[in-house]
Amino acid sequence: MIEYKYIQVTTTTDNRELAEKIAGAALKRKLAACVQISQCQSMYHWQEKIERAEEFVCVMKSRMDLYPELEQTIRKEHTYEVPEILVSGVTAGSSDYLAWLDGELRREGGSR
Repeated sequence: MIEYKYIQVTTTTDNRELAEKIAGAALKRKLAACVQISQCQSMYHWQEKIERAEEFVCVMKSRMDLYPELEQTIRKEHTYEVPEILVSGVTAGSSDYLAWLDGELRREGGSR
């Protein structure tokens, strides 16, 4: 398995207020340096039916060492029975952006 230092964590919600609440909690705890929120149309299987919903996508920029607490924060705030929480590893990025990202996140092995 490939180890990634930087990650993007994605979750979806059914309303903007919840998306902003999750984003705010992650940013306040310095578990994410940036959260992008956008609206989308989702179609998915749920309880033997194909569902359709307007959702809000949160894409959070973070580091892998912070992921366990970030996932816990998302689960605590989320209202879905089975929230989408997916991690994508960042294979490369501009050195300036990654330095900014590190500066905005909680220090590795550190506390808030």
